[in-house]
Amino acid sequence: MAIEITMPRLSDTMEQGTVVRWHVAEGDKVSSGDLLADIETDKATMELQSFDDGVVGKLLAKAGATVPVGTVICVLAAEGESVESASAGAGATKAKASAGGGPATAVAEPPKTTAATASGTGAGHSSNGDRVFASPLARKIAEERGIDLHSVEGTGPSGRITKKDVESAGAGSGGAPARADAPQSVGVRETMPAPTGPIALEDRTVPLSNMRATIARRLVESKTTVPHYQVTMSVRVDALLELREQLNEQLADQGVKLSVNDFIVRACSVAMHQHPFVNASWVAQGPAIQLHGRVHVGVAISLPPERGGGLVVGTIRDADRVGLRQISAETKRLAKKAREKGLTVEEMADSTFTISNLGMFGIDHFTAIINPPNAAILAVGRAVEKPFFGLDEDGEPELVLGHEMAMTMSSDHRVIDGAMAAQYLATVKSLLEKPAALLV
Repeated sequence: MAIEITMPRLSDTMEQGTVVRWHVAEGDKVSSGDLLADIETDKATMELQSFDDGVVGKLLAKAGATVPVGTVICVLAAEGESVESASAGAGATKAKASAGGGPATAVAEPPKTTAATASGTGAGHSSNGDRVFASPLARKIAEERGIDLHSVEGTGPSGRITKKDVESAGAGSGGAPARADAPQSVGVRETMPAPTGPIALEDRTVPLSNMRATIARRLVESKTTVPHYQVTMSVRVDALLELREQLNEQLADQGVKLSVNDFIVRACSVAMHQHPFVNASWVAQGPAIQLHGRVHVGVAISLPPERGGGLVVGTIRDADRVGLRQISAETKRLAKKAREKGLTVEEMADSTFTISNLGMFGIDHFTAIINPPNAAILAVGRAVEKPFFGLDEDGEPELVLGHEMAMTMSSDHRVIDGAMAAQYLATVKSLLEKPAALLV
Protein backbone atom coordinates (compact mmCIF):
# COMPACT_ATOMS: atom_id res chain seq x y z
CA MET A 1 0.00 0.00 0.00
CA ALA A 2 1.31 3.43 -0.95
CA ILE A 3 2.66 5.61 1.86
CA GLU A 4 1.24 9.13 1.88
CA ILE A 5 3.43 11.94 3.25
CA THR A 6 1.50 15.02 4.28
CA MET A 7 2.51 18.58 5.03
CA PRO A 8 3.56 18.32 8.70
CA ARG A 9 2.82 20.80 11.46
CA LEU A 10 6.35 21.98 12.27
CA SER A 11 5.43 24.78 14.68
CA ASP A 12 2.64 25.41 17.14
CA THR A 13 1.18 28.22 14.99
CA MET A 14 1.73 26.68 11.56
CA GLU A 15 -1.36 26.43 9.36
CA GLN A 16 0.31 26.01 5.97
CA GLY A 17 3.77 25.34 4.60
CA THR A 18 5.74 25.98 1.44
CA VAL A 19 7.83 23.34 -0.31
CA VAL A 20 11.03 25.31 -0.88
CA ARG A 21 12.71 22.46 -2.77
CA TRP A 22 12.69 18.69 -3.08
CA HIS A 23 15.87 16.74 -2.38
CA VAL A 24 14.46 13.64 -4.10
CA ALA A 25 12.99 12.87 -7.50
CA GLU A 26 10.31 10.43 -8.57
CA GLY A 27 11.84 6.96 -8.70
CA ASP A 28 14.47 7.61 -6.01
CA LYS A 29 14.88 5.08 -3.21
CA VAL A 30 14.63 6.55 0.29
CA SER A 31 15.19 5.14 3.76
CA SER A 32 13.85 6.22 7.13
CA GLY A 33 15.68 9.37 8.18
CA ASP A 34 16.53 10.50 4.63
CA LEU A 35 15.97 14.16 3.76
CA LEU A 36 13.01 14.62 1.44
CA ALA A 37 12.43 18.37 1.20
CA ASP A 38 12.96 21.80 2.74
CA ILE A 39 9.71 23.16 4.16
CA GLU A 40 9.18 26.82 4.97
CA THR A 41 6.93 27.35 7.98
CA ASP A 42 5.71 30.57 9.55
CA LYS A 43 8.89 30.67 11.64
CA ALA A 44 11.76 29.11 9.69
CA THR A 45 12.81 26.84 6.86
CA MET A 46 13.07 23.30 8.20
CA GLU A 47 13.94 19.84 6.88
CA LEU A 48 11.31 17.18 6.14
CA GLN A 49 12.59 13.65 6.71
CA SER A 50 11.12 10.32 5.70
CA PHE A 51 9.93 7.99 8.45
CA ASP A 52 9.56 5.02 6.10
CA ASP A 53 11.55 3.08 3.52
CA GLY A 54 10.32 3.09 -0.05
CA VAL A 55 10.56 4.53 -3.53
CA VAL A 56 9.28 7.99 -4.44
CA GLY A 57 6.23 7.36 -6.58
CA LYS A 58 4.76 10.83 -6.99
CA LEU A 59 5.60 14.36 -5.89
CA LEU A 60 2.20 16.04 -5.58
CA ALA A 61 3.40 19.48 -4.48
CA LYS A 62 5.67 21.37 -6.82
CA ALA A 63 8.64 23.32 -5.48
CA GLY A 64 7.28 26.72 -4.47
CA ALA A 65 3.77 25.48 -3.71
CA THR A 66 2.11 26.56 -0.45
CA VAL A 67 -0.35 24.04 0.95
CA PRO A 68 -2.32 23.57 4.20
CA VAL A 69 -1.06 21.33 6.99
CA GLY A 70 -2.27 17.78 6.39
CA THR A 71 -2.14 18.03 2.61
CA VAL A 72 -0.61 15.01 0.84
CA ILE A 73 2.57 16.26 -0.84
CA CYS A 74 4.36 13.00 -1.67
CA VAL A 75 3.55 9.32 -2.15
CA LEU A 76 6.06 6.51 -1.57
CA ALA A 77 5.82 3.04 -3.03
CA ALA A 78 6.13 0.59 -0.13
CA GLU A 79 8.22 -2.58 -0.21
CA GLY A 80 6.86 -4.96 -2.82
CA GLU A 81 4.80 -2.24 -4.50
CA SER A 82 5.56 -0.87 -7.93
CA VAL A 83 6.15 2.82 -8.56
CA GLU A 84 3.42 2.70 -11.19
CA SER A 85 0.92 1.41 -8.64
CA ALA A 86 1.88 4.11 -6.13
CA SER A 87 1.61 6.77 -8.82
CA ALA A 88 -1.81 5.45 -9.80
CA GLY A 89 -2.81 5.65 -6.16
CA ALA A 90 -1.66 9.24 -6.10
CA GLY A 91 -3.92 9.93 -9.05
CA ALA A 92 -6.83 8.38 -7.14
CA THR A 93 -5.98 10.53 -4.16
CA LYS A 94 -6.06 13.58 -6.37
CA ALA A 95 -9.41 12.58 -7.78
CA LYS A 96 -10.76 12.04 -4.27
CA ALA A 97 -9.53 15.46 -3.22
CA SER A 98 -11.16 17.08 -6.22
CA ALA A 99 -14.39 15.37 -5.27
CA GLY A 100 -14.28 16.85 -1.78
CA GLY A 101 -12.36 14.15 0.04
CA GLY A 102 -11.25 16.52 2.84
CA PRO A 103 -8.05 18.39 3.69
CA ALA A 104 -6.07 15.25 4.53
CA THR A 105 -6.17 14.21 0.88
CA ALA A 106 -5.99 17.60 -0.76
CA VAL A 107 -3.39 18.03 -3.50
CA ALA A 108 -1.17 21.08 -3.79
CA GLU A 109 -1.88 23.38 -6.67
CA PRO A 110 1.20 24.17 -8.74
CA PRO A 111 2.60 27.70 -8.59
CA LYS A 112 1.05 30.24 -10.91
CA THR A 113 2.79 30.40 -14.24
CA THR A 114 4.76 33.56 -14.88
CA ALA A 115 6.55 34.77 -17.94
CA ALA A 116 9.75 33.30 -16.57
CA THR A 117 8.38 29.85 -15.74
CA ALA A 118 6.55 29.63 -19.03
CA SER A 119 9.85 29.96 -20.88
CA GLY A 120 11.55 27.46 -18.61
CA THR A 121 13.57 30.00 -16.60
CA GLY A 122 13.64 29.73 -12.84
CA ALA A 123 11.30 26.74 -12.79
CA GLY A 124 11.94 23.31 -11.32
CA HIS A 125 10.93 21.59 -14.56
CA SER A 126 11.14 22.60 -18.20
CA SER A 127 8.36 22.34 -20.75
CA ASN A 128 9.68 18.91 -21.77
CA GLY A 129 9.81 17.67 -18.16
CA ASP A 130 13.61 17.81 -17.64
CA ARG A 131 14.56 18.68 -14.04
CA VAL A 132 16.81 21.60 -13.28
CA PHE A 133 18.78 21.44 -10.03
CA ALA A 134 19.48 24.96 -8.78
CA SER A 135 19.59 26.78 -5.44
CA PRO A 136 16.58 28.98 -4.60
CA LEU A 137 18.75 32.11 -4.86
CA ALA A 138 20.03 31.01 -8.28
CA ARG A 139 16.43 30.52 -9.46
CA LYS A 140 15.46 33.95 -8.15
CA ILE A 141 18.35 35.72 -9.91
CA ALA A 142 17.71 33.77 -13.13
CA GLU A 143 14.06 34.80 -13.11
CA GLU A 144 14.96 38.45 -12.48
CA ARG A 145 17.46 38.49 -15.35
CA GLY A 146 15.50 36.34 -17.76
CA ILE A 147 18.17 33.62 -17.91
CA ASP A 148 17.20 30.11 -19.02
CA LEU A 149 18.57 27.75 -16.36
CA HIS A 150 18.77 24.95 -18.94
CA SER A 151 21.56 26.89 -20.63
CA VAL A 152 23.56 27.29 -17.41
CA GLU A 153 26.20 24.75 -16.41
CA GLY A 154 26.15 24.06 -12.68
CA THR A 155 29.40 23.88 -10.71
CA GLY A 156 27.85 22.98 -7.35
CA PRO A 157 27.51 19.50 -5.80
CA SER A 158 26.06 16.99 -8.28
CA GLY A 159 25.98 19.69 -10.95
CA ARG A 160 23.71 22.00 -8.92
CA ILE A 161 23.42 25.53 -10.34
CA THR A 162 24.61 28.18 -7.88
CA LYS A 163 24.28 31.94 -7.66
CA LYS A 164 27.79 32.33 -9.11
CA ASP A 165 26.87 30.16 -12.12
CA VAL A 166 23.83 32.32 -12.93
CA GLU A 167 25.75 35.58 -12.51
CA SER A 168 28.55 34.28 -14.76
CA ALA A 169 26.01 33.23 -17.39
CA GLY A 170 24.37 36.67 -17.24
CA ALA A 171 27.73 38.42 -17.61
CA GLY A 172 28.72 36.21 -20.51
CA SER A 173 25.54 36.97 -22.42
CA GLY A 174 25.78 40.69 -21.89
CA GLY A 175 23.36 40.81 -18.99
CA ALA A 176 19.62 40.29 -18.81
CA PRO A 177 17.64 40.95 -21.98
CA ALA A 178 15.48 44.03 -22.14
CA ARG A 179 11.91 43.50 -20.97
CA ALA A 180 9.35 43.61 -23.73
CA ASP A 181 6.97 45.62 -21.54
CA ALA A 182 9.59 48.18 -20.48
CA PRO A 183 8.44 51.79 -21.07
CA GLN A 184 10.08 53.46 -24.05
CA SER A 185 11.51 56.99 -24.16
CA VAL A 186 9.22 59.62 -25.61
CA GLY A 187 10.37 62.90 -27.16
CA VAL A 188 13.85 64.14 -27.94
CA ARG A 189 15.15 64.69 -24.39
CA GLU A 190 18.49 62.91 -23.95
CA THR A 191 18.52 60.28 -21.19
CA MET A 192 21.43 58.86 -19.28
CA PRO A 193 22.02 55.12 -19.53
CA ALA A 194 20.85 53.06 -16.55
CA PRO A 195 23.62 52.25 -14.09
CA THR A 196 25.00 48.77 -14.38
CA GLY A 197 25.41 46.43 -11.43
CA PRO A 198 24.91 42.84 -10.28
CA ILE A 199 21.10 43.21 -10.48
CA ALA A 200 19.34 45.81 -12.58
CA LEU A 201 16.70 47.89 -10.76
CA GLU A 202 13.13 47.29 -11.86
CA ASP A 203 9.55 47.63 -10.66
CA ARG A 204 8.40 44.32 -9.24
CA THR A 205 6.30 42.86 -6.45
CA VAL A 206 7.97 40.37 -4.12
CA PRO A 207 5.55 37.88 -2.53
CA LEU A 208 6.02 37.30 1.18
CA SER A 209 7.26 33.97 2.43
CA ASN A 210 5.37 32.34 5.30
CA MET A 211 8.06 33.45 7.73
CA ARG A 212 8.19 37.03 6.39
CA ALA A 213 4.40 37.28 6.66
CA THR A 214 4.50 36.01 10.24
CA ILE A 215 7.30 38.44 11.16
CA ALA A 216 5.29 41.32 9.68
CA ARG A 217 2.14 40.32 11.53
CA ARG A 218 3.90 39.85 14.89
CA LEU A 219 5.85 43.12 14.63
CA VAL A 220 2.71 45.11 13.83
CA GLU A 221 0.93 43.38 16.70
CA SER A 222 3.81 44.12 19.08
CA LYS A 223 4.19 47.76 18.05
CA THR A 224 0.45 48.50 18.18
CA THR A 225 -0.50 46.57 21.35
CA VAL A 226 2.62 46.91 23.54
CA PRO A 227 3.39 50.39 24.97
CA HIS A 228 7.04 50.68 23.93
CA TYR A 229 9.55 53.13 25.33
CA GLN A 230 13.33 53.21 25.09
CA VAL A 231 16.22 54.03 27.39
CA THR A 232 19.84 54.21 26.24
CA MET A 233 23.05 53.86 28.24
CA SER A 234 26.67 53.97 27.06
CA VAL A 235 29.28 51.54 28.36
CA ARG A 236 33.07 51.76 28.40
CA VAL A 237 34.22 48.37 27.10
CA ASP A 238 38.02 48.68 27.14
CA ALA A 239 38.39 46.30 30.09
CA LEU A 240 36.01 43.84 28.41
CA LEU A 241 37.93 43.94 25.12
CA GLU A 242 41.21 43.38 26.98
CA LEU A 243 39.81 40.44 28.96
CA ARG A 244 38.28 38.96 25.83
CA GLU A 245 41.63 39.13 24.02
CA GLN A 246 43.41 37.40 26.93
CA LEU A 247 40.81 34.63 27.17
CA ASN A 248 40.82 34.01 23.43
CA GLU A 249 44.60 33.68 23.45
CA GLN A 250 44.43 31.16 26.29
CA LEU A 251 41.55 29.19 24.74
CA ALA A 252 42.76 29.29 21.12
CA ASP A 253 44.17 25.74 21.25
CA GLN A 254 40.72 24.54 22.35
CA GLY A 255 38.99 26.17 19.39
CA VAL A 256 37.14 28.68 21.58
CA LYS A 257 36.70 32.27 20.41
CA LEU A 258 34.53 34.46 22.60
CA SER A 259 32.61 37.39 21.11
CA VAL A 260 31.55 40.63 22.73
CA ASN A 261 27.97 39.41 22.43
CA ASP A 262 28.79 36.40 24.63
CA PHE A 263 29.75 38.79 27.46
CA ILE A 264 26.55 40.79 26.88
CA VAL A 265 24.38 37.67 27.10
CA ARG A 266 26.11 36.66 30.31
CA ALA A 267 25.83 40.16 31.85
CA CYS A 268 22.15 40.54 30.95
CA SER A 269 21.38 37.10 32.39
CA VAL A 270 23.21 37.64 35.68
CA ALA A 271 21.59 41.07 36.13
CA MET A 272 18.11 39.48 36.04
CA HIS A 273 18.61 38.23 39.60
CA GLN A 274 18.66 41.82 40.84
CA HIS A 275 15.90 43.02 38.50
CA PRO A 276 13.30 40.21 38.11
CA PHE A 277 10.67 42.41 36.45
CA VAL A 278 12.87 42.66 33.35
CA ASN A 279 12.63 38.87 33.08
CA ALA A 280 8.83 38.91 32.96
CA SER A 281 5.76 38.86 30.70
CA TRP A 282 2.43 40.68 30.59
CA VAL A 283 -0.56 38.37 31.08
CA ALA A 284 -3.74 39.76 29.53
CA GLN A 285 -5.95 37.35 31.46
CA GLY A 286 -6.29 39.04 34.81
CA PRO A 287 -4.43 41.20 33.93
CA ALA A 288 -1.21 40.23 35.70
CA ILE A 289 2.57 40.20 35.43
CA GLN A 290 4.31 36.83 35.24
CA LEU A 291 7.82 36.74 36.68
CA HIS A 292 9.92 33.93 35.21
CA GLY A 293 12.00 31.74 37.47
CA ARG A 294 14.44 30.81 34.72
CA VAL A 295 16.43 33.05 32.37
CA HIS A 296 16.21 32.02 28.71
CA VAL A 297 17.88 34.65 26.51
CA GLY A 298 16.80 34.92 22.88
CA VAL A 299 19.48 35.92 20.37
CA ALA A 300 18.32 37.46 17.07
CA ILE A 301 19.84 35.63 14.05
CA SER A 302 19.66 37.06 10.52
CA LEU A 303 19.06 34.56 7.72
CA PRO A 304 20.71 34.64 4.27
CA PRO A 305 18.61 35.38 1.15
CA GLU A 306 18.78 31.75 0.00
CA ARG A 307 16.89 30.77 3.15
CA GLY A 308 14.24 33.42 2.63
CA GLY A 309 15.92 36.25 4.54
CA GLY A 310 14.33 37.65 7.67
CA LEU A 311 15.41 36.67 11.15
CA VAL A 312 14.72 34.13 13.84
CA VAL A 313 15.37 34.14 17.58
CA GLY A 314 17.38 31.24 18.94
CA THR A 315 17.03 30.54 22.66
CA ILE A 316 19.98 30.11 25.03
CA ARG A 317 18.40 28.33 27.97
CA ASP A 318 19.40 29.04 31.57
CA ALA A 319 21.92 31.61 30.35
CA ASP A 320 22.51 32.78 33.91
CA ARG A 321 23.68 29.31 34.97
CA VAL A 322 26.25 28.64 32.26
CA GLY A 323 29.65 30.18 31.55
CA LEU A 324 30.94 32.24 28.66
CA ARG A 325 32.32 29.18 26.88
CA GLN A 326 28.92 27.44 26.87
CA ILE A 327 27.14 30.62 25.81
CA SER A 328 29.58 31.07 22.93
CA ALA A 329 29.24 27.47 21.76
CA GLU A 330 25.44 27.48 21.93
CA THR A 331 25.15 30.83 20.13
CA LYS A 332 27.39 29.61 17.31
CA ARG A 333 25.49 26.32 17.07
CA LEU A 334 22.10 28.04 16.87
CA ALA A 335 23.31 30.58 14.29
CA LYS A 336 24.91 27.91 12.09
CA LYS A 337 21.90 25.63 12.21
CA ALA A 338 19.45 28.48 11.60
CA ARG A 339 21.31 29.53 8.45
CA GLU A 340 21.95 26.03 7.09
CA LYS A 341 19.06 23.79 8.15
CA GLY A 342 16.60 25.79 10.24
CA LEU A 343 15.90 25.71 13.96
CA THR A 344 13.36 23.45 15.62
CA VAL A 345 10.36 24.85 17.47
CA GLU A 346 12.05 24.00 20.78
CA GLU A 347 15.20 25.91 19.81
CA MET A 348 13.14 29.06 19.20
CA ALA A 349 10.72 28.76 22.12
CA ASP A 350 10.49 30.06 25.70
CA SER A 351 12.82 33.08 25.54
CA THR A 352 12.23 35.50 28.43
CA PHE A 353 14.47 38.36 27.17
CA THR A 354 15.93 39.12 23.74
CA ILE A 355 19.21 40.65 22.54
CA SER A 356 19.64 42.10 19.04
CA ASN A 357 23.21 43.06 18.16
CA LEU A 358 24.00 45.00 14.98
CA GLY A 359 27.44 46.11 16.08
CA MET A 360 29.13 43.73 13.66
CA PHE A 361 27.45 45.66 10.82
CA GLY A 362 28.94 48.98 11.96
CA ILE A 363 25.73 50.28 13.54
CA ASP A 364 26.33 52.74 16.40
CA HIS A 365 22.82 52.89 17.85
CA PHE A 366 19.32 51.61 17.06
CA THR A 367 16.04 50.65 18.69
CA ALA A 368 14.35 47.26 18.45
CA ILE A 369 10.73 46.07 18.63
CA ILE A 370 9.84 43.83 21.59
CA ASN A 371 9.51 40.11 20.86
CA PRO A 372 6.29 39.06 22.69
CA PRO A 373 5.74 37.62 25.22
CA ASN A 374 9.04 39.20 26.37
CA ALA A 375 8.75 42.47 28.25
CA ALA A 376 12.01 43.88 26.89
CA ILE A 377 14.60 43.66 24.12
CA LEU A 378 18.14 45.06 24.16
CA ALA A 379 19.56 46.66 20.99
CA VAL A 380 23.37 46.74 20.97
CA GLY A 381 25.58 48.86 18.72
CA ARG A 382 29.29 48.66 17.95
CA ALA A 383 32.15 49.68 20.20
CA VAL A 384 33.17 53.15 18.99
CA GLU A 385 36.66 54.50 19.62
CA LYS A 386 36.53 58.04 21.01
CA PRO A 387 38.54 60.40 23.26
CA PHE A 388 37.97 60.49 27.01
CA PHE A 389 39.43 62.56 29.83
CA GLY A 390 41.50 60.50 32.25
CA LEU A 391 44.25 60.94 34.81
CA ASP A 392 47.93 60.29 34.27
CA GLU A 393 50.33 58.75 36.83
CA ASP A 394 50.63 62.09 38.60
CA GLY A 395 46.88 62.54 38.85
CA GLU A 396 46.84 65.21 36.18
CA PRO A 397 44.04 65.20 33.59
CA GLU A 398 44.92 63.86 30.17
CA LEU A 399 43.12 62.92 26.98
CA VAL A 400 42.98 59.17 26.27
CA LEU A 401 41.37 56.99 23.62
CA GLY A 402 38.82 54.41 24.65
CA HIS A 403 35.89 52.35 23.35
CA GLU A 404 32.26 53.06 24.14
CA MET A 405 29.20 51.00 23.23
CA ALA A 406 25.55 52.12 23.24
CA MET A 407 22.84 49.82 24.62
CA THR A 408 19.18 50.72 24.05
CA MET A 409 16.46 48.76 25.81
CA SER A 410 12.88 48.80 24.53
CA SER A 411 10.51 47.94 27.38
CA ASP A 412 6.83 47.17 27.90
CA HIS A 413 5.69 50.04 30.12
CA ARG A 414 2.94 47.85 31.61
CA VAL A 415 5.64 45.66 33.16
CA ILE A 416 8.83 47.74 33.43
CA ASP A 417 8.85 51.32 34.69
CA GLY A 418 11.43 53.79 33.44
CA ALA A 419 13.36 53.67 36.71
CA MET A 420 13.42 49.85 36.57
CA ALA A 421 14.89 49.93 33.06
CA ALA A 422 17.50 52.51 34.06
CA GLN A 423 18.53 50.51 37.15
CA TYR A 424 18.76 47.28 35.16
CA LEU A 425 20.98 48.86 32.49
CA ALA A 426 23.15 50.36 35.22
CA THR A 427 23.73 46.85 36.59
CA VAL A 428 24.54 45.50 33.12
CA LYS A 429 26.89 48.45 32.56
CA SER A 430 28.71 47.73 35.83
CA LEU A 431 29.17 44.06 34.91
CA LEU A 432 30.51 44.90 31.44
CA GLU A 433 32.89 47.60 32.68
CA LYS A 434 34.24 45.23 35.37
CA PRO A 435 33.93 41.96 33.45
CA ALA A 436 35.91 39.75 35.82
CA ALA A 437 32.68 39.19 37.77
CA LEU A 438 31.24 37.45 34.67
CA LEU A 439 33.80 34.65 35.02
CA VAL A 440 32.40 33.43 38.36
